[in-house]
Amino acid sequence: MPPLVRAAILLMVAALGLYSMGVWAAVIRKRLRPWHLACFWAGFVADSAGTELMRRLAGGFQWTVHTATGAAALLLMLGHAAWASRVLARGDERTLRTFHRFSLAVWGLWLIPFSTGVLLGRRMGH
Repeated sequence: MPPLVRAAILLMVAALGLYSMGVWAAVIRKRLRPWHLACFWAGFVADSAGTELMRRLAGGFQWTVHTATGAAALLLMLGHAAWASRVLARGDERTLRTFHRFSLAVWGLWLIPFSTGVLLGRRMGH
């Protein structure tokens, strides 16, 4: 496996792990905490870097359902992390305790392009 492919896959798997850990920890704790936010941002950065490597490997973006859902998921992750930053800065207890509901929705939508990416990678032999 070429090193660039390996790096892209590792970044995407890191994004899955970090983002999932932040989301599910917040769901289980039923309260948004600063370390959850750190996981959201780290997952977003890993996903962005992995996406960029995948773009380079493909020779640019080819607009498909996978690309469109991936772009939407990245924007949702960015919005999610930014909103979580704002919620933590404000410290409103009610919002800190209900934020995880939004997190689950974003995480679920993010799994769509992650899953299609895995399937596409398998089909390409990576």
